[in-house]
Parts: sequence; structure tokens; C-alpha cells
Amino acid sequence: MTQNFSQSQQLTHLDAHGEAQMVDVSGKEQTRRHAVAAAQVRMLLETFEAIQAGNAPKGDVLGTARLAGIMAAKQTSHLIPLCHPLPIHKVEVQIVPDAQLPGYQIQAEVVTKAETGVEMEALTAVSVAALTLYDMAKALEKGMVIESIRLVSKTGGKSGDYLRQGQGS
Repeated sequence: MTQNFSQSQQLTHLDAHGEAQMVDVSGKEQTRRHAVAAAQVRMLLETFEAIQAGNAPKGDVLGTARLAGIMAAKQTSHLIPLCHPLPIHKVEVQIVPDAQLPGYQIQAEVVTKAETGVEMEALTAVSVAALTLYDMAKALEKGMVIESIRLVSKTGGKSGDYLRQGQGS
């Protein structure tokens, strides 16, 4: 299901004067919300091989990036204006080597039971995991590219389910 913005949809984060506001979700029912996001980090083959061999100067690149992604999901409301603080019930970050890039595929899954969704938490998790991977390996290569940060799927809430179609899902 793909949703396109139409003029009939109201911008919920703007008040009558066009000023940013936090949406009041207190009248919404708490339901299970689930979101998956993904990203990738592309690098030189030599950099990829060094990380895979555990030869990065800063230590455990992938473990540190995975933990940073988990921590970031839990801090999303402190980082993104107007995001609600949510009771996060699950955050899982996976970083999978991809020799074809070469580099890494990053995926985050976030679950809550709340009045609003966790898409931003999943997107924040993959973004910070990718940034941390870059930081941990920048001594090996400064030309790494973080790319294709995207929402893969989400379930729950009034807007319904979403599943990314096509390339990059």
C-alpha cells in the first residue's frame, strides 16, 4: 500500500497559524506498533575486508554500531522535534556484510504498544548505526557512503499498514 499526500490531508504538526506543534495523541487508543527501517554503508573492498577481519583501529566496529542504533531508537524523542517519547518494547538492529556493495546492510526493527507509531525510531536507529559504523572505520577510509535510508514496513495505527514495494525494500 502506497500513500500519497493529497491536499485533502491536514498537516497535523501545524497549528491554525502555521506554527509547529506537537500532536495531541491522548485520545488515540494504544495499539501494537511495529516498524522496520533499512540503510546501507558502501566502502572500498579493502575497508570492508579490514572490518570483517576485525582490524579496525577503533575496535569492534559492528558491535558498537549495533548498540548505538539501539540506543538511538530509545532517544528519538530527544533528537527529532515533535516526536513523542514512547515506551519501546523491542529494538533489534542487524548489520549484515554485503560483499557485493562492498559494505553493510543495516536493518532495525522497533516495537511498542502506544498511541503513535515507531517509524521515526526505526529510521533513527539505522541512521545512527550507519553513522557509528562510519565513525568507527573512518581511520581506514573517509570516502564511505551512507545511503538508502528508508522505511521498509510499518504496522498498526489509523493510517494502516505500509510495505515498501520494489527496489530497496
